[in-house]
Amino acid sequence: MKKLILLLPLLLTSCGTDHEWAWYILSPNKVNGLTNLKFLLSGIGITIYISVISIIISMFLGFIVAIPSLAKNKFLTYINIAYVEIVRAIPLLVLILWVYYGLPIMTGISFSPFTSGIIALAISESAFQAEIFRAGINSIKKAQWEAGSSLGLNFFKRLRLVILPQAIKNILPALGNQFVYVLKMSSLVSIIGIADLTRKANELVVTTYRPLEIYTFLILEYLVLILIVSYFVRKLERKLKQDSNN
Repeated sequence: MKKLILLLPLLLTSCGTDHEWAWYILSPNKVNGLTNLKFLLSGIGITIYISVISIIISMFLGFIVAIPSLAKNKFLTYINIAYVEIVRAIPLLVLILWVYYGLPIMTGISFSPFTSGIIALAISESAFQAEIFRAGINSIKKAQWEAGSSLGLNFFKRLRLVILPQAIKNILPALGNQFVYVLKMSSLVSIIGIADLTRKANELVVTTYRPLEIYTFLILEYLVLILIVSYFVRKLERKLKQDSNN
C-alpha cells in the first residue's frame, strides 16, 4: 500500500491526457516545492485535533440521547427518535453554516470558526452515536438487567456497573468506524475558515493555479490518514474478537 501511494503521482502522470503535470510545485528537492509541502502538511494537526474533540463530545451527547430510548415511557422514546431523525436529516455543511452564522444571532455569543466546527460536527455525529449506543445496550441480554436488579441496583447503577462495560466492548469497532467518518467529514469545516487540510489546499491552489496536483495530493493525505485509522480499528476488532473467544 505504501508503494502504491508513492507511485500514484507517477501513474497519474503517465495517463494519456493533454494535461501537463507539474509535480515540481510539491517537490521536496525544490525550495518552493518544499515550502508548499510543509504548508499543506501543516493542516494535518488541525484536522486530527478537531476530529478527535468532535468524536469525544459526540459520544457523550449520543449516550445521553440514547438513554431515553431505554425507558418504557413512550414520550421519552419519541424524544430520542425525533432527535435522531431530525439531526440525521440535516446536511452537515448546512449545519456548519447555521452554527457559525445563525447560532450567534440567536444566542448573542460569537463563536470562533474552530468552536463552530466542533459544535456542528459533534451535533451531527451525536445522532449516529446515539443509535450505536442504543443498539449496543439493547444487545445485552435482559437477564443482565434482572441480575443487577436482584442486587438492589437502581436503573443508572445497573446501566453503569453491569450493562455499559459489556456494551462498550460490543460497540468499540463501530465507534472506530465513526471516527473514520468524522475524519472525512471534517474537511467541510474549511468553508468557515478553519486551517485544516482542505483549507490549506484551497489557499495553495489560489497562489499556484495548479488545482489538479494540489487536490490529488490532498486525496493522498486523507487516504493515508484514513488507512492508518482503519488499520488500528481493524486491529482493535481482531483483539476484541480474540478476547471474546477466549
